[in-house]
Amino acid sequence: MTEAAPRRRSRGGGGAARRAERTSTKIETAKFIERNIPNFEVLTTEALEIIEANAEAILEEVGVNFVDNPAALDRWREAGADVQGERVRIPRGLARKLCETAPSSFTQHARNPEKSVEIGGKNLVLAPIYGPPFVRDAQGGRRYATLEDFQKFVKLGYMSKWLHHSGGTVCEPTDVPVNKRHYDMLLAHMELSDKPFMGSVTEPSRAQDSVEMCEILFGKEFVQDNTVMTSLININSPMTFDDVMMGALEVYAKNNQACIISPFIVGGAMAPVSVAGTLTQVLAEVMAGIAYSQLIRPGAPVIFGAFVSSIDMNSGAPTFGTPEASMVTYGAGQLARRLGVPFRSAGSFCGSKLPDAQAAYETANSLNMGLMAGVNFMLHSCGWLEGGLVADFEKFVMDADQLGVLHGLAKGISVDENAQAMDAIREVGPGGHYLGCAHTQANFKSAFWKSDLLDYKPFETWEEEGARDTRQLASSRVETLLAAYQQPALDPAIREALYAYVANKKESVPDSFL
Repeated sequence: MTEAAPRRRSRGGGGAARRAERTSTKIETAKFIERNIPNFEVLTTEALEIIEANAEAILEEVGVNFVDNPAALDRWREAGADVQGERVRIPRGLARKLCETAPSSFTQHARNPEKSVEIGGKNLVLAPIYGPPFVRDAQGGRRYATLEDFQKFVKLGYMSKWLHHSGGTVCEPTDVPVNKRHYDMLLAHMELSDKPFMGSVTEPSRAQDSVEMCEILFGKEFVQDNTVMTSLININSPMTFDDVMMGALEVYAKNNQACIISPFIVGGAMAPVSVAGTLTQVLAEVMAGIAYSQLIRPGAPVIFGAFVSSIDMNSGAPTFGTPEASMVTYGAGQLARRLGVPFRSAGSFCGSKLPDAQAAYETANSLNMGLMAGVNFMLHSCGWLEGGLVADFEKFVMDADQLGVLHGLAKGISVDENAQAMDAIREVGPGGHYLGCAHTQANFKSAFWKSDLLDYKPFETWEEEGARDTRQLASSRVETLLAAYQQPALDPAIREALYAYVANKKESVPDSFL
């Protein structure tokens, strides 16, 4: 596999060269976040033990349903569970015991090794929005997503410095048959980006296709020995595991690929209205899902997922950025760490229809919550609008810019000799200023995080330049990034093999939009 050679920065003289360097578009990806700050923990040891005991009681007394999946029922029966019909009751302690073989962290390899990520521990990996059927931008408004939209999002993700991951179904390309669109989405991730990506889960055979395409990209042996994909396995809360999601999980676990075992919780609808009750159900569902993955292949990589929103009791609509969702996320992080597996939650969540003030408030609450909760894999970290129904181009770059704040906060506070700045304080003394002192001159380029999008200019300059609001600035940035996009190098033989595989697969079955 051929990778793009690193570019050398050309040396230029004078202010014009420096200005050109500052304003030019660079393809740079920051390393995944390594936290140097503590996690925010809201539950006492006693509270955690109560929730864990209650989750065990649910698994043993109430049980979980594995529907339309006789093989899963047989596996559970052999493992010692009580199986009656499609209801599986798991004896106290069995699920947690099975979860012990799941790794506490793992590497997801990218085709560019420099962009591989470590998921677990104190790390945070950021991935874009997943799953919306609609897209929106300032020019075309709200519309059904197309493959061209999908490809644009993949390019924007590749160009985004703070995103570590290309994601999966960044939007649903509705102009491609349902039974064939996963090929085009995977091709886009594999060809248009060199960051890690996610596999298809909408049907077990599509999960198998994802594995086979990765075997072409990475090599068959490498895929079997290493993790090159994550996948989102949603549980039909409350406590139901369907054959489609479990079928996909079976394919990925068998092939050593990672699964995010994630209940889909809207508090008050799919789980109790109380935080403790929701956490109990989340833990029970996740333990059952992780345990099942370990029945397929002990040691298969997994992520403890918790997608949680509250509900507007007047309209029934999901709400985001609320205190209750934050409390569940903080608590779920503690439970995941006690279970000993990586944690997925949070994102750029909002219920707004536009990238407006509501979107900004709710998104900021949700992103910061994820950082503080100890999330290891943050899906939906940019682009989310309208409760996840819409992937918005302007909001994608707004959110992606703000992900830099998470990087900055996660660094913590340095107290090394340079950070103490004693020389600067002695040099300036009472009544002076620090603008020209040696310490400032040595550190000003890296001292403060700076947005690549937001406007900090004086009013007069801002007005002269068109008095643009943040959405207009974001629209311009989308155009700039797409215009500057350059496809990362890929071995022509691998590209040819991928296209041949896809063409053969597409020709073998008729189109279906169902």
